Amino acid sequence: MEVQETRVQTDRIWTIPNVLSMARLLGVPLFLWLVLSPVFDGPKMDGWALLVLALSGVSDYLDGKLARRWNQISALGRVLDPAADRLYILSTLVGLTWREILPLWLTALLLARELMLLVMVWLLDRHGYAPPQVNFLGKAATFNLMYAFPLLLLSDSSGLVASLAAIFGWAFAAWGTALYWWAGILYVVQVRRLLAADATAD
Repeated sequence: MEVQETRVQTDRIWTIPNVLSMARLLGVPLFLWLVLSPVFDGPKMDGWALLVLALSGVSDYLDGKLARRWNQISALGRVLDPAADRLYILSTLVGLTWREILPLWLTALLLARELMLLVMVWLLDRHGYAPPQVNFLGKAATFNLMYAFPLLLLSDSSGLVASLAAIFGWAFAAWGTALYWWAGILYVVQVRRLLAADATAD
């Protein structure tokens, strides 16, 4: 029954899941401002930044859950949800790299994967295809990274909690980066097969 409901799509914009996704997008610049506050001689507001990240994680879970349960899956929602995920990852990369919490090589590795996917989306658009839906592996990668970044931010202090946050944060970051690239490679394979089939049909 649930599988059938997930295939129903609406063109409505003002649904509760979409509003949650929009609110999550509005939190991106707020999060970045909170993280970068000490860089510009402002107070350290990492606790508030962590709260914004936590709320974004809750809304990310709720918008998908409610969309399926209330049959409010929409075309806009399919764009907003992954866009919010990517913008949070991008803003966190910028903030933590600027704060020198994340090494530049890791940031470059994650951004290179995003660039690769942008090229794939561009190729699909040229051939009249919409981007494929986010798969489970991609969601798992995002899940790991969204746990890694708050923990790494929390590690930017001293004490036992900071030490434990660093250990678990880097573990999540390693798994997240590996899964992120694995999902990206599968995406490229999927796009290549689709375009090859399209060329054969022509």
